[in-house]
Amino acid sequence: MKAALVGTDGTLLHEARRATDRERGAEAVIESILAFAADLRAHGEEHLGESAVAAGVAVPGIVDSAKGIAVYAANLGWRDVPLRALLSERLGAIPVALGHDVRTGGLAEGRIGAGRGTDRFLFVPLGTGIAGAIGIAGAIEAGAHGNAGEIGHIVVRPDGPGCSCGQRGCLETLASAAAVTRAWAAASGDPGADAADCAKAVESGDPAAIEVWRNAVDALAAGLVTALTLLDPGTLIIGGGLAEAGETLFTPLRAAVEERVTFQKLPHIVPAALGDTAGCLGAGLLAWDLLSTEVSA
Repeated sequence: MKAALVGTDGTLLHEARRATDRERGAEAVIESILAFAADLRAHGEEHLGESAVAAGVAVPGIVDSAKGIAVYAANLGWRDVPLRALLSERLGAIPVALGHDVRTGGLAEGRIGAGRGTDRFLFVPLGTGIAGAIGIAGAIEAGAHGNAGEIGHIVVRPDGPGCSCGQRGCLETLASAAAVTRAWAAASGDPGADAADCAKAVESGDPAAIEVWRNAVDALAAGLVTALTLLDPGTLIIGGGLAEAGETLFTPLRAAVEERVTFQKLPHIVPAALGDTAGCLGAGLLAWDLLSTEVSA
């Protein structure tokens, strides 16, 4: 878990991290979140001379932001957690905003990161899976049911590997950091090898690594062009673990996307700027947005 005290201008005033300890079960994870938030608020009072005036929290899985409920998270084992109400109660009844982790990170990248000044953008983190956040006029589009942007489940290879969602050949089964790790571990014969090792092998000219990387980039470009066709963003922001490969990823990816576009306008394809602080910063922005809404109302 990552947490921060965030100033009105998005400045990180204090950052802290703790283990999620999900092996202790859903109830213990929820209590850890509440205690972490309370400790963070106390730190502000003691070291910055004032208390937090609002809180934002970003969680994985299915989120009902309007109702403040963490609906479901497979990795954390919870269902229908009234997280906004629980946090507000623990924090002295201050207003609390609840958001989805990828959309919240996308909000930060769009406003104060790689998408700053862009009216329309798509943020795509490449990690264990692949998700997306659709930025429109300074806000993130959640969709009618809170599922907008899930481009990891665009089918790019109908005869591809099975996905946990029930389909075959989803983008995240072929182009996520986890997918590259699986493919490179098999190709290299080293069960401990990961995507970062594959990137290094590509840079050193290893033919097997180049083939694994090419397959992943090819699938990623196919999925991204589908997204570009639907959304027409001005900027495409790529983040997550796979983006840490830098131009080893971005040079062939830009070329592969450009090869596939026909009538579509090619967006600027750029690396994310905020790294793993995006979620903290985005949660802070959610909290400040909440206060701005209350003031204007």
